[in-house]
Amino acid sequence: MRTPILIAAAVVAAVQIGAAAVKVQVDLDKAFDFSKVNSWAWGVPEAGWVMAARTPTDDPEAIKRRVEPIVMSAVEAEMPGRGLTPAAYAPDVTVKWYLLLTMGDEAQTIGQFLPGSSAWGMPPFLASTQSLKIIQKGSLAIDFSANGAIVWRGVAAAEIKPDLSDDKRTALVREAVREILKRYPQKKK
Repeated sequence: MRTPILIAAAVVAAVQIGAAAVKVQVDLDKAFDFSKVNSWAWGVPEAGWVMAARTPTDDPEAIKRRVEPIVMSAVEAEMPGRGLTPAAYAPDVTVKWYLLLTMGDEAQTIGQFLPGSSAWGMPPFLASTQSLKIIQKGSLAIDFSANGAIVWRGVAAAEIKPDLSDDKRTALVREAVREILKRYPQKKK
């Protein structure tokens, strides 16, 4: 009896950690009437693509083969909650996803938070790096298009930890999709 409760608590904690790590931004066409959108379909000829700019050996196609089923199933699971149904012909909107993987850094230098004035009683000194962290970053974008123009875009960004298990990465991608689509305009009832 206790084991299922512990497992449930661990899953909730993992999802909360993932949600805290994902930052989402949304942009939309304010002139577009989202209340008339009832159906959707994946973009043609491809539902999405991957751009990897981390190392020369990155293989975007291999990454896409791993990520695409996760993104697509997560989007398909969230669409009914947004009031959208799949359409085989003439959808109101088409959906595409994009994944960008890059490297970044964070650095801190001596005196970076001090003003550049000797009036504060600090002698001038050369800034030197005291902390440097190389970060792998990932951004997932989901676009909704109507009549050939993007009408809504959600982007989730997160730090990618190289030591994460495949299950945790899958959970992070699913959480990113969920957080993005939470911000899709709700229909007024």
